[in-house]
Amino acid sequence: MVADKKVAFYTLGCKLNFSETSTIARNFENEGYSRVDFAQEADIYVINTCSVTDNADKRFKTIVKSALKTNPEAFLIAVGCYAQLKPEELASVDGVDLVLGATEKFNVTSYINDLTKNDIGEVHSCEIEDANFYVGSYSIGDRTRAFLKVQDGCDYKCTYCTIPLARGISRSDTLSNVLKNASEIASQGIKEIVLTGVNIGDYGKGEFGNKKHEHTFLDLVQALDKVKGIHRLRISSIEPNLLKDETIDFVASSDAFVPHFHIPLQSGSDELLKLMSRRYLTKLYTNRITRIKKTMPNACIGVDVIVGFPGETDEHFLETYNYLNELDISYLHVFTYSERANTKAAEMKGVVPKNVRAKRSKMLRGLSAKKRRAFYESQLGNELTVLFESENKMGYIHGFTENYVKVKAPWNPDLINTLHKIKLTEIDEDGLVRFEFVHDQVLMK
Repeated sequence: MVADKKVAFYTLGCKLNFSETSTIARNFENEGYSRVDFAQEADIYVINTCSVTDNADKRFKTIVKSALKTNPEAFLIAVGCYAQLKPEELASVDGVDLVLGATEKFNVTSYINDLTKNDIGEVHSCEIEDANFYVGSYSIGDRTRAFLKVQDGCDYKCTYCTIPLARGISRSDTLSNVLKNASEIASQGIKEIVLTGVNIGDYGKGEFGNKKHEHTFLDLVQALDKVKGIHRLRISSIEPNLLKDETIDFVASSDAFVPHFHIPLQSGSDELLKLMSRRYLTKLYTNRITRIKKTMPNACIGVDVIVGFPGETDEHFLETYNYLNELDISYLHVFTYSERANTKAAEMKGVVPKNVRAKRSKMLRGLSAKKRRAFYESQLGNELTVLFESENKMGYIHGFTENYVKVKAPWNPDLINTLHKIKLTEIDEDGLVRFEFVHDQVLMK
């Protein structure tokens, strides 16, 4: 009986990890554990790891120390991508008791015999070829929006990326199960669902355990649009070569899907895109942006970009900078390249010095701030709908419009998880947008 045992969770990395942490947490609760905040004393701490960047690796040790400071006798469990890629390394970290790989993490409670701390972490990690079955996940109760996992794994072989090694082949949830999970989320009063996965544009592959596409991403989008009770659906990161015109056009006409896209670019140099083994060149990427802006002029478009990839010269970087500067996009997520073991890029010539990588990253972050400001300014005077978040941040409540403009207002708990029609009025000193209510009536509680 574990009714008096407390468990806490910490998630590193992407929206997909958040959806899986939430599912793992529900498994614990179903076994009788009580979930508490990570800052509180718990009997078990579960850390869902990421290995996309060096920084995520380093943060793991800091989080372990934080948990042990709260409770030195706590049982520490590591799961996630880093746990799959380097299980022995995590197991050797002082205080870590159990490390679970890609397939084992969803059965975490069955690996807990007792909570006696181990001298060295116990490892249960599969061969990644065995990660060929699908486990559905979604986050609920953690935020005012839910992350709904629809796909896992990746068959792409980008030369810098370890995700296929950490998550296995591309595989999808069944359409019927996605719709069931979406309905469950809607029944909890959550207003917005964000679709997530490793490569969600590849949805349908492996849906019934085979490599065929039983459904397409467009099929998924069209089916979700009909689910009752969902007020907003948002597409997370999607590869440009998998974002088809038909999907863009459908989103433009949909009442539920919002005009917000996040589309990885990684480089504005075709030469580097080829070295990265990306499946498109800048011409296709430009076409995607142009199509979106033609059908949805107020759409928000985010872009992933990597700086400091091996072989990136000053000329390559300026090519990327100028390309992004001219592109009608809204913000950037900038990643400084870091060498990852067992990737082709780690063996490539033309290593960029780390100080140069840092300088280039700073330049692109500056460009991102400029792009976001310009996008926000283009939205002033528009009437939009805001969904308010649940946190009190220094006396203010924040929210996002359908096209991802972040707004702020004086703290009012009655606004949490409500939708309001607003008119954007001005950008404040923090770069957030102030507004006025179009009418003081809640659109949806």
